[in-house]
Amino acid sequence: QVQLVESGGGLVQTGDSLRLSCTVSGRTISGYAMGWFRQAPGKEREWIATIWNGGYTFYADSVKGSVTISRYNANNTMYLQMNSLKPEDTAVYYCAASRQASDLTRSPDYWGQGTQVTVSS
Repeated sequence: QVQLVESGGGLVQTGDSLRLSCTVSGRTISGYAMGWFRQAPGKEREWIATIWNGGYTFYADSVKGSVTISRYNANNTMYLQMNSLKPEDTAVYYCAASRQASDLTRSPDYWGQGTQVTVSS
């Protein structure tokens, strides 16, 4: 059984940084495209970043320049470094994995349960 578990969320202040982790069990992430999504209160879940197995990265315009996605296949873990956080970054952050990179943003194979990030002003 494949499980994705996010960690690293919490309550921070405007301008702070956070690093989220997504640890995968039950299957190696090698060969999978991985990504991060977020869902703010009252809004739909939105894709924010993708990293392919080869290390190529893609970012949504809304976060470009303020987040960095990375992965460490040996630890079966993916990360999201978030800097200069703003109150509008408040959301539940989810990680996801997809065997087909083209499916990641629309219908990933696996989802994590989410981790709350709250940015106070």
